[in-house]
Formats: sequence, structure tokens, C-alpha cells
Amino acid sequence: MMLIPCPWCGSRNQIEFTYGGDAGVRRPAPDAPESAWIDYVYVRDNPCGPLDELWYHGAGCRSWFTVRRDTRTHAILASAPAGGSLTDDPSADVR
Repeated sequence: MMLIPCPWCGSRNQIEFTYGGDAGVRRPAPDAPESAWIDYVYVRDNPCGPLDELWYHGAGCRSWFTVRRDTRTHAILASAPAGGSLTDDPSADVR
């Protein structure tokens, strides 16, 4: 079981959430070439280490937020509302 810290509801079981993908991926412009859309949809990095991710708390506050998670250990390093800043300070409260 992985506990995910929602910025509004606190730490909750992962089954309450839906993974929304890499928070660093940006959607191409509507008039971008087809190759840009193919890269956006199909080509993704698989980084090892801290990664900013989007999560949706569907069984709680129904809000999107950003989580910094270490992909090697699944340790949650920080969380913040979507578009908010994440801190790298491991001693900071992740809520």
C-alpha cells in the first residue's frame, strides 16, 4: 500500500487516487505537426529517481495535484496543488 498525501485531505490510500501522468509533459499547439502529436502521445521517458506526477483524488476532494515521487522506491518527496511549487526539503510536511 502506498499513502499519497493530498494537499487538502492529508495522506490517503492509493486506491482513492488516479495517476494522471508526468507533470512535465506539455501538450503541443493545436496546429503543431503530426510528428509532435505522435511524440506527445506515444514517446515518454522512463526516468529513474524523482519525478513530478499529476494525481487526481477521485474518492476524496476531486482535485488534481502534483506529487514528487521517487520512481525507484515509490517514496513521496512532496505534494502541492496543481501548478503550485514543490519543495525538495525532505523534512518539510508533505501535506
